[in-house]
Amino acid sequence: MLKRGFKMMMAEANAVIESVSVQDAAYLMDDPDVLFVDVRDSAERERDGAIPGSVHASRGLLEFTADPESPVHDQAISPDRRLLLYCGSGGRSVLAAKTLHDMGFPEVASLAGGYAAWAEANKNKR
Repeated sequence: MLKRGFKMMMAEANAVIESVSVQDAAYLMDDPDVLFVDVRDSAERERDGAIPGSVHASRGLLEFTADPESPVHDQAISPDRRLLLYCGSGGRSVLAAKTLHDMGFPEVASLAGGYAAWAEANKNKR
């Protein structure tokens, strides 16, 4: 048996990470202090699309993309901004947000329901 399986890790992440609804996220899209971060893999992003204005930082490389000391750091991912992470359905993004929180990013949140919820809510707006 694992000491900390995914259920425990999800519970720990959900206890400290804010969950933002798709409706509330719509109000944040034009806020220059908020950055939407897509933590899905490249194939998912290419196949399904992305939230306009989001940056891509796959979960597998997130720590490297977020750390200013890393040679692959993305300057858009800054502790001075509120980061709203999303994945396909919300699980990976809450774990990724917890990782950034643990790294010292003060304002991270996860999009409830992920890209699937965002796409469903916006299907008539395209």
